[in-house]
Amino acid sequence: MAKIKARDLRGKKKEELLKQLDDLKNELSQLRVAKVTGGAASKLSKIRVVRKSIARVQEVLQGQEVQAPGSETQEDQSSAPPAQQARRESADQETAEERPPLLHSQICSQSLEAFSIDKIKSV
Repeated sequence: MAKIKARDLRGKKKEELLKQLDDLKNELSQLRVAKVTGGAASKLSKIRVVRKSIARVQEVLQGQEVQAPGSETQEDQSSAPPAQQARRESADQETAEERPPLLHSQICSQSLEAFSIDKIKSV
């Protein structure tokens, strides 16, 4: 089988691509059996070509799924933030404004209390 080119695959329908993918997978399994049973060197080198061809077919199939007509609405919905997220952000901002600011000495004493010598001795 000759090397498959992606530009040739893009013109095919999904059913044709799925059939070709199935054929390539069958061929790959036969080549792997030939490898185990001590097949010719030409078959062994063909494994790489078939694997790359399978990857190309799968890539084109995924590209066709992404460009499906229904995917445009999904992209628009994902880019806009949900209303719940906006409400959470505003609630966080309000609570941050209500809290009194912590002094540097308070923060340092809290961290020192966490690592006090008494706690280390008890462990």
